[in-house]
Amino acid sequence: MPTSPINVDKLEKLAEVAIQVGLGLKPGQDLYMTSPTSALPLARLIAEQAYKAGAGLVTTLFSDEEMTLARYRYGQDASFDRGPGWLYDGVAKAFEENTARLAIAGDNPMLLAGQDPEKVSRANRALSKAYKPAQSKIVNFDINWTVVPYPGAAWARQVFQDDDEDAAVGKLAEAIFAATRISTVDPIAAWAEHNARLMERQTWLTSKNFSALKYMGPGTDLTLGLAEGHAWKGGASTSRNGITCNPNIPTEEVFTTPDPERVDGHVSATMPLELYGSYIDGIRIEFDGGRAVKIDADQGADALRAAAGRDDGASRLGEIALVDKEGRIGPLGTVFYETLLDENAASHIALGNAYTFPVEDAADRERVNKSDIHVDFMIGSNEVDVDGITGDGDRVPVLRGGSWQI
Repeated sequence: MPTSPINVDKLEKLAEVAIQVGLGLKPGQDLYMTSPTSALPLARLIAEQAYKAGAGLVTTLFSDEEMTLARYRYGQDASFDRGPGWLYDGVAKAFEENTARLAIAGDNPMLLAGQDPEKVSRANRALSKAYKPAQSKIVNFDINWTVVPYPGAAWARQVFQDDDEDAAVGKLAEAIFAATRISTVDPIAAWAEHNARLMERQTWLTSKNFSALKYMGPGTDLTLGLAEGHAWKGGASTSRNGITCNPNIPTEEVFTTPDPERVDGHVSATMPLELYGSYIDGIRIEFDGGRAVKIDADQGADALRAAAGRDDGASRLGEIALVDKEGRIGPLGTVFYETLLDENAASHIALGNAYTFPVEDAADRERVNKSDIHVDFMIGSNEVDVDGITGDGDRVPVLRGGSWQI
């Protein structure tokens, strides 16, 4: 048998972290997992760890890149306006019965780059509609859930294009192990320490009750209002079912919900973005009254404009997240073409649907942004300063030179 470029011992630790830290899976709790077929080695290890932790039933749904491409090559045109609602109705019922959710990210991020963009857009729209009954349980944080990465070969070749496949997979694997703290002596303890630091930051930000944040830097002068009654979240959080989990493995962010009507100014992205198979670089967006009124980019602007025109809430913001320069992903200096990693490299904002759980009051939650899309793009760097603006209009330094000012 050929030697794998992925360290199996570290992969086993990643599976353990996924169950113990990512999900906080409880004895007797069922688990619904999705995975690309390329990530089968990790999916098997996660199922093993889940059963060792006392899982009731582990159900896994696999996706396959070649089967996905077959649809775009040979599928009937009308099929791109349909999603498997029957499947997601069942998933929503599972979530209502306290089933945990785990997703493995590892597909080729540019898989659909050569396909008809209109079909890609229609398929994503139909999928979003079909997924809503289940997605609402995630957005409202009704259950414990997490996402973890796996160094799939196609993804690795996209990230490390100058290397042969084994070398690329090995490099991506080690980057993932570093970012997820698997490379430490005791990953579980390392995550406990990291979550404590994130808790300090979110507690400080929530206590300040800022009315808005101000971003200043090259190509950026943006004032971003925060939702009424917002709290900051990040790292380990307790879902509405009472289970503490880490929704993203890895994570470096603290985040909250913006006011979708109080965003003004202009902002420039500091990293490129992969969106539905399109590569978007040099993003520049102008906001007025909360809405993105002008979207430009050096490459791929049409794809981002199309996403922002998907529905009424797609051109407004649904998330604001702060990331400092001391995280484990930004210093790697690598574009991963995968939001799970890239969004934790720098501070970011997201067009589209908002997470409601950072807003406690039900009436305030009704006023957050709603959309079928959620598109994160990075706007932070060591050159972008962030201030908090109090209700009285005073400005308090939050990030300077990429460092927290707590």
